[in-house]
Amino acid sequence: HKVQLVAQHDRMHCLASASMLMDDQTQPRMTSVAKQARIFWAVTGYMVCSATLLVGNKVAISLLPAPSFILWAQLAGTVCVVKSAHLCGVISHCDKLEFSKAKAFLPVALIFVLTIFTNMKSLEHANVETFMIFRFSTPLAISVCDFLFLGRQLPQIGSWIALLALLAGAAGYALTDSAFVVKGYMFCSLWYFIFCLDQVYLKHVTNTVKMESNWGRVLYSNLLASIPLAILSCWEADQISSASTRALLVVFGTVALGAAMSYYAWLARSLVSATLFTIIGNVCKVVSVVLNVVLWDKHASPFGITCLLCCLVAAYCYKQAPMRESAPLEKDCESLLPK
Repeated sequence: HKVQLVAQHDRMHCLASASMLMDDQTQPRMTSVAKQARIFWAVTGYMVCSATLLVGNKVAISLLPAPSFILWAQLAGTVCVVKSAHLCGVISHCDKLEFSKAKAFLPVALIFVLTIFTNMKSLEHANVETFMIFRFSTPLAISVCDFLFLGRQLPQIGSWIALLALLAGAAGYALTDSAFVVKGYMFCSLWYFIFCLDQVYLKHVTNTVKMESNWGRVLYSNLLASIPLAILSCWEADQISSASTRALLVVFGTVALGAAMSYYAWLARSLVSATLFTIIGNVCKVVSVVLNVVLWDKHASPFGITCLLCCLVAAYCYKQAPMRESAPLEKDCESLLPK
C-alpha cells in the first residue's frame, strides 16, 4: 500500500512538473505574441493616420493656404485634446509638466521645426521626386547611427540588400516620372543631417526619458513645438482672417487625426528601432504617392508603379538589427522589439 502511495505521489509530481514546464514554455510564447500584436497595432495605426492626414492636409491647404497655421492648429489642438481627455478620465495617466522632462524634449521641438524649414527650402531647390530619393536613402545612414549611438548591431546582409532595394525602387520611380533636379545641395544636405538627427534623437528620448505614459510624450512634443509655429503663423494673418467656415472645420478635423498620429508615432518609436521607424515612414510616402495616383489622377507609368511595389517588398524584407550585449541603456527596450 505504501509502495502504491509513493508511486501515485511520484506520478502526481511528474504531472505537476510537466504542467509547470508547459506553462513556462507557453507564457513566453504568449508574451511574444502580445508584443508582436502591440507593435502591429502601433505601426498600422501610424500608417493609417499618416495616409489619412495626408488627404486631410491636402484638402485643408487648398481651402486655407496657411501651412504654418494649419500645423500650429494641429499641434496646439493635440495638446488641448490630451489635457481634456486626461481631465475627463478618458486618459488615465498623463505626465505633469516638469522642467527636467521639458528640457529633454526641447531639442525634439527645435529639431522638428528645423526639419520642416529645411524640408521646404530643399523643395525650392529640388523637385519632389528628387527629394524622395534623398529621403529613401536615409535608412542607410540611420542604420549606422543605430550601431554607433543606440547600441544596435549592424544589419545583416539581407537587410542591407533590402535597404538598397528600397532606395533603388524610389530612384526608379523618381527618374521614370521626372528627372533628378538639384539646384542647391546645401539645404538638401542640411535637411538630410537634421532628419537623421531627428530619427536618432527621438529614439534616444523614448529610451532614456522615463514617462508615465505614451500620452506624456505626445503632450510635451506638441506643446513645445507649437510655440515657434505660433510665431510663424503671424505672417499668415491675412489668409487666416479671410478663411471660410468650411476651411476652419476641415482644419479642426485634421486636429483629431494629428493627435492620433502623434500618439501612434511615439508608440511605434518606442517599440521599433530608429531605422525601422524610418522605413515605416518611407512606406507611408509610397502609400501617399499611390493615393495621389488614385485620388488626384497624378499619372504614373507602369514601370513607376512597379518600382513602388518593389519598395513595399523591400521594406517587408528588412529585419531590424538586434541589440548588442554591451548596450545596457537599451536593454530594457529590447524585450519589446520584434525578433
